[in-house]
Amino acid sequence: MPSFSASDGTRLSYRTAGDGDPLVCLPGGPMQDSVYLGDLGGLSRRRRLVVLDLRGTGRSAIPEDTSSYRCDRLVDDVEALREHLGLDRVDLLGHSAGANLATLYAVRHPRRVGKLALITPSTFAVGIAVTGETRRETARLRQDEPWFPAAFAALEAITNNRADDADWEAIAPFRHGRWDAAARGRHAAQGSQTNQEAAGIFAAEGAFCPETIRAALATHQNSVLLLAGEFDVNSPPRSVIEFAGLFPHASLAVQPGAGHFPWHDDADLFVETVTAFLN
Repeated sequence: MPSFSASDGTRLSYRTAGDGDPLVCLPGGPMQDSVYLGDLGGLSRRRRLVVLDLRGTGRSAIPEDTSSYRCDRLVDDVEALREHLGLDRVDLLGHSAGANLATLYAVRHPRRVGKLALITPSTFAVGIAVTGETRRETARLRQDEPWFPAAFAALEAITNNRADDADWEAIAPFRHGRWDAAARGRHAAQGSQTNQEAAGIFAAEGAFCPETIRAALATHQNSVLLLAGEFDVNSPPRSVIEFAGLFPHASLAVQPGAGHFPWHDDADLFVETVTAFLN
C-alpha cells in the first residue's frame, strides 16, 4: 500500500481502487480499519477511490502522541494526503464517524474541497443529538423481523441508560438492512478492526465546537450530499435531515431498506446515487 508522512512524521497508509477522478474516502468506526469500506459497492467502477487508513488503524502507524487521535487533529492528516496526491481540491466522502472528520476538513479548508458526500453521517461535530425516541421510531420499522423483540428490548435499555454489554451486542441487527450471514460476518469482524484506544479519544473534549462549525457550514458554497439509510438506528434519517439543513447547497437521499452500510444493502442504488451527485 502507498504511504506518506503526516506533519508530525507519523507514516500513514492508503489504498486506491478503480480509475477516474479521485475520491478521498474517510472511514468511520470511529477509528476502524478502512478495509470495511471495500470498494463501496462498486463505486470504484466510477471513480478512483483513495481510501485512507487513519493513524493507528489498518496499516498506518501508531503515533507517538496518542492525543493526535482526536478528530480535529486528524484534519491535518487529510490535508497531508491532499498535498501528497498533488491535488488542488479533493472530492471527499466520509462514512459514519468519518463524516465528522470530513466536515471539520471542509470547515478548515473550504477552498480545498470540491464535492462533499456524507454517508450515514454521525452528527457529533454539529451538535445534533439523536434522541432515544428517534432511534426507537426508526427501529420499529423492523418490527416484523424475527430478531426484533430481543433487539428492541436491548435498544430500550440503551436509550434509558440501563444497558450492559449484552444489550450493545443485541442491537447489531439494527445497523444492517438485512441481518443475514454476510452482515453477521461483517459485524463479527468489526471489533478486531477498531483501535479502541483511538476510538475513545476521537471525540474527546475539545474535538468539536458545534456553534463554530455550524456557522462555517452556513457559508459553505459547494455541493454536499447527505445519504441516510431508511432503517439506520445509528444515524436515523430524521437526524440526517436536520444535518442537511445546516448547508446552503445540500442534497438529501434516504436509501430505502438500507441500514448504516447502504452499499451492502443495494449496491447499485448506492453507486447510482453517489455517482449522480459527484458528476
